[in-house]
Amino acid sequence: MKKKAKFAVIGAGSLCFCPATVADILLDESFGALDQVEIYLMDIRGEALALPKNYCEKLAARLDRKVVVNASSDLNEAVYGADFVISAIEVERYHYWSQDFHIPRRYGFRQIYGENGGPGGMFHTLRNLPPIIEIARAMERGCPEAWLLNYTNPEAKLVEGVSRLTKTKAVGLCHGIGGGIAQLAAFLGLPAERIGASPVGLNHFGWFTKVWDKETGEDLYPRLREREREADWLAHWDELALSRIMLRTYGLWSYPGANHIGEYIAWSDGFLAGQSVQYHFDPASEDPWAAKKPPQFVYSLSGNVMGRELFPPPGGGDRYAEVFDPEREIRTSGEFGIPIARAVFFGEPAEIGAVNMPNRGYAPDLPEGMVIELPALADGGGIHPHGCDPLPVAVASMISTQGAIHRLVIEAYAEKSRNKLLQAVLLDPTVSSYNNAVALIDEMCERQKDILPPMYW
Repeated sequence: MKKKAKFAVIGAGSLCFCPATVADILLDESFGALDQVEIYLMDIRGEALALPKNYCEKLAARLDRKVVVNASSDLNEAVYGADFVISAIEVERYHYWSQDFHIPRRYGFRQIYGENGGPGGMFHTLRNLPPIIEIARAMERGCPEAWLLNYTNPEAKLVEGVSRLTKTKAVGLCHGIGGGIAQLAAFLGLPAERIGASPVGLNHFGWFTKVWDKETGEDLYPRLREREREADWLAHWDELALSRIMLRTYGLWSYPGANHIGEYIAWSDGFLAGQSVQYHFDPASEDPWAAKKPPQFVYSLSGNVMGRELFPPPGGGDRYAEVFDPEREIRTSGEFGIPIARAVFFGEPAEIGAVNMPNRGYAPDLPEGMVIELPALADGGGIHPHGCDPLPVAVASMISTQGAIHRLVIEAYAEKSRNKLLQAVLLDPTVSSYNNAVALIDEMCERQKDILPPMYW
């Protein structure tokens, strides 16, 4: 058995995933028993590494872990000899996201969000594909047997890009399934840990084909349908309304929430009340993109808007310092990355609720090779997705359309082709017109030219 393990954390300046990942590694008893664990923190912004490095070193000392911590902006050095490479990257996240959300709507696209689906999700993909492919190429050279554990969105499109354009083993990871099970628990009146659910679909557009009581084996779908009809129709509207309509229409629960699953369909705008306040600004007096001061990101009305004060007190302290405080209380994050790493490294089989990997016959009604979300077993031989139940024809058709969009966006990147991108945009369910699609592509390529890969007509 190997006595040393190396983790390369790419995007170590990330507030969301770096401290959670580091804590998961250091809290894991199996890795803690090794002679040595190396955590190599890498970020293109070298100045952003001081806090994460200090956090990692002091937390390791506090937990009495034998850890070597390195940090630099050298990608090749970071991944060299790594057992696992964990990526959570984004550049000027909210500046570009606010464009992804707003500009397609200006051209009449019925896009309620812009992170993973719709034309906004395509440009998000095109910004993140070059660095993800660069990471995968560096892994081919420096750690060809390692797994890339990716948290970067758009999850499915990026992992598919890696699978089609490189030889690197990659899996996309998302905690959305946990949110979906929590939604089921709220309707069913059961603890989430008691609910079994079998997922299949697309990241942020997943479907539970079976829902059961782990203690009794009871099929919980009849009870869910009954309880959903009894529940207040307006309660938690921005999160639940669209999934409730999906249940009534297609017979299955879709997760993780309206603003995510709604990215992939044309008629979802009636089920997201908070759409109009996402990155809200007054265009008569504000130009947030020229000023590089993006408005506040609004996830939902209930979470970000309801109950706000007209004159709120000044904001708190330094968010980075708070998150990277090695003395704060820590617990495991619930993310799947380190449980997968433990299972693979030590050969300890573990069931993983959901992974994003290429479809190799696991879901016969979805496109072969398309990256889909499904459960898997991780063990010393790698990650092994489970076969999935068939989906309703209409649902499988919606997901299959997205599979074609995946391929076209990846080909647009590889061929530097705006024409291939146009084909993807015209295929999207939210499209308004041919002329608007061309104009949108030209404007976004101009606005984001400093970060997008080159593409030509």
